[in-house]
Amino acid sequence: MKKTWKLLLALALVVSLCGGCAYLPLLGLVGGTSSADLSSQVTESEDGDTVTISKELYEQYKKYDTLIELQKQVDQYYYQETDEQTMLDGAAQGLLLSLGDPYTFYYTPEEYAKLWEDDEGSYAGVGMQISGSYATGVCTISRVFDGSPAQAAGVHRGDVLRKVEDLDVNVNTLNDAVDIMRGTPGTKVTVVMERNGEEITFELERQTVTVNWVESCMLSDEVGYVHLYQFAGDCATQFESALKSMVEQGAKGLVLDLRDNPGGWVNDAVSIADHFLDKGIVCYMEYKDGTREYEYSKDGKENLALVVLVNEFSASSSEILSGALQDRADATVVGVQSYGKGIVQYVLPVGTDGAGMQLTVAQYYTPNGNAVHKIGITPDVEIALPEGDNGMYELGDLADPQLNKAFEVMQEKLEKKNSDAEAA
Repeated sequence: MKKTWKLLLALALVVSLCGGCAYLPLLGLVGGTSSADLSSQVTESEDGDTVTISKELYEQYKKYDTLIELQKQVDQYYYQETDEQTMLDGAAQGLLLSLGDPYTFYYTPEEYAKLWEDDEGSYAGVGMQISGSYATGVCTISRVFDGSPAQAAGVHRGDVLRKVEDLDVNVNTLNDAVDIMRGTPGTKVTVVMERNGEEITFELERQTVTVNWVESCMLSDEVGYVHLYQFAGDCATQFESALKSMVEQGAKGLVLDLRDNPGGWVNDAVSIADHFLDKGIVCYMEYKDGTREYEYSKDGKENLALVVLVNEFSASSSEILSGALQDRADATVVGVQSYGKGIVQYVLPVGTDGAGMQLTVAQYYTPNGNAVHKIGITPDVEIALPEGDNGMYELGDLADPQLNKAFEVMQEKLEKKNSDAEAA
């Protein structure tokens, strides 16, 4: 599926192999005027030494006199050589940071290109997903990809990442650590993990790694289980394949695990919801002028009992999907209150050198009109992990207290469904 324009950004708390993103085919904006409009207001002399601009455009440019003066003073007096492009990138970043919105920011050309590469589902690296906690500063391995160098070397889910080469790793240096671990296939990188209080050093050889956005298994003869890690790449296709396989194996109920899923493409959330919903609203966006835009499901309803697992790191598109299934598919939500990221971002190209920006443009609501931002999705059955439990269980392990509760709830739903069918 081609991703065209809309996104809910993945949380910065999880450094995955892709950040959820979407694209608007618009030109960069200057003072509310598009690049196309600007070109019509500029006339060049025949010798190319002078240009004539409209009064309107001149007044817009005057607003940035202070920035121009700052650059002149730096060029003249700063004690070291400077890089003009780096300064311009910093100015752009500062402009957006002044909004005070953690989900609105500027991409340099390199960052913007990497954004799209990450969504492709393959990259050159070591094959780990890392979750960082701002509360503790600790960075924990939340996934090890099948067939990856990390898996081959013996890295485990739940290991704590302490060092990458000479870099001490914490939540503030995690992005730098990820950049170091990526690189040319065949080259090596040294990482230090902590496991059960002991440090283990791994020398990992970078390879091309394929990301599995979806993993699944059967919990019983009648209950299927899908863990959807992020709304990215071809996750909707992977989900459809997993769902088909479990239905063919006799699944009558599905436990959908969205724990630690930071979000991503709205399109994918809608596509996955469509398997379980008849025609109707999946969610709607409300813009600052009060206009609303609706996302609709088609008539593709699977006749499965549904339980959805969420936690405090289920965010963005995870909340769109869980909210829609809770409102319209009689899904039972199990876990703890979700993160509460109920706003929508556009990703836009800026200028002509490959830079970009991410801009918050709307707030979204569940089909029943429930706000999600700074609230989250409230579970129907609340269960938290015991203190000291990091939640790092293998796929489908019913020793996981939250998954075990979800399985119990599903069994009750299936018993009721069977009882109702017999009574009819």
